[in-house]
Amino acid sequence: MIKPITIIGLLALSTFPSLAQQKSKPKTIQKQIKVTPMFESKIDSASYAFGLSMARDLKKRGLKELNAKLVASAIEDFFAGKPSPIKEEDEYKAISDVLTAAAEEQKKEQSAAGDKFLAENKVKQGIHTTASGLQYEVIREATGPKPAATDSVTVNYKGALLDGKVFDSSYDRGEPISFQLNRVIQGWQEGLLLMPVGSHYRFYIPYQLGYGERGAGNDIPPFSVLIFDVELLKIGG
Repeated sequence: MIKPITIIGLLALSTFPSLAQQKSKPKTIQKQIKVTPMFESKIDSASYAFGLSMARDLKKRGLKELNAKLVASAIEDFFAGKPSPIKEEDEYKAISDVLTAAAEEQKKEQSAAGDKFLAENKVKQGIHTTASGLQYEVIREATGPKPAATDSVTVNYKGALLDGKVFDSSYDRGEPISFQLNRVIQGWQEGLLLMPVGSHYRFYIPYQLGYGERGAGNDIPPFSVLIFDVELLKIGG
C-alpha cells in the first residue's frame, strides 16, 4: 500500500491522517500505548521508543555511529538539572558538523551507486533517456491520447528501489490512484506526458527528479534512484 509519507511526497499533501484514520484511533492516549512485556511501565516503553526514533532518524541522515553512553548521560544530566559542560551554540555546531559530514558521505555512496546503475542501464536495448536524465522503457505501447501537464490522471503503479525493495504499489492495494499531474515528483510529471492512455512504461528516476537529497519517510533513502512501473489508465480522476 501507499504509506502516508510516500503519498505525501508524491502528491505533496498534508501529513495529518485522514478522517477515517482519525475515527479509527482509540479515544485516549492511554489506550493507544501498549506496554511491551520487557518494560515495566509506559514510561519505560516510551523511553525506549524515543531512543529508537532518534536512532532511526540519525541513521537515515547517514550517521553510522554514536556514543550511546554519552547520549544517555546527557539526557540524565539534563533531567537532573545538572549544568551542561558545553555551551548551547557549541551543541548546535557539534551536531551540524557531524550530520553534514554524514550527509556528504551518504550522498557520495548513494550517488555513486545510482550513477553506476543509470550509466549501465542507459545502454541497454529499449531504454530511452530524456534531456533531464529520466530513463524509461516501453513495456506496452498504446494509441490513446497523452495527458497535458495540468491534467488529472488515473494510474496503476509499483515503485521500487535499486535493491528491488517495493516501497509503494497500487496493485497491492487493489485499486488505482488519481492525482493532478503537476503535483507529483518531476520524474513522474515528465514520464507521464510521454504516455498514451493504455500504455505501460517503466521509469528509472534519478534522485534529482525524485525525492532528492532528503528521501521520503523510512522507505526511500536520500539520493535514491527510483524504479516505477506505471500504467496510464485514463485522463481524469
